Amino acid sequence: MDDDDLPRRRDDVLTALVKQPLDPLSVDELGERIAVLEGEIARVKAHRIAATGQKAAAEALFRKS
Repeated sequence: MDDDDLPRRRDDVLTALVKQPLDPLSVDELGERIAVLEGEIARVKAHRIAATGQKAAAEALFRKS
């Protein structure tokens, strides 16, 4: 079973982030939030690429046996 198949916890950080109201934030705060989220997206994409590479290497190793 993949982690994607599991239900999200109620205290999931992503769920809380999405539910936060944006109205109280200033234009500068919104810009800062966008910059932080774009940085996090880049970090997650890099991790996904690394994880995919590790999985492919492991699969190649076990195929040779």
